Amino acid sequence: MKAQNIVGPQIRRLRNAANLTQEQFSARCGVLGWRLSRSTLAKIEAQVRCVSDAELFVLAKALRKEVDQLYSTDRSAILVQLRHSDE
Repeated sequence: MKAQNIVGPQIRRLRNAANLTQEQFSARCGVLGWRLSRSTLAKIEAQVRCVSDAELFVLAKALRKEVDQLYSTDRSAILVQLRHSDE
């Protein structure tokens, strides 16, 4: 199965670095207006669910990061995702 997003692993790392459980992080997203369930967050972190632009914005705000910080600095991962985007 191909990855549905490239931000999931970084979201997990940043959430863990902030000492937030998935439930706590989901609650932060709720305060910002997105009712994100723990199971949906798990799917995002596991890269089995796509993330919209609006969702990405809320995820970044909930992590208190800029959107670009949700992307891996691993350029090859981004290029692989781009190659598979038209399949």
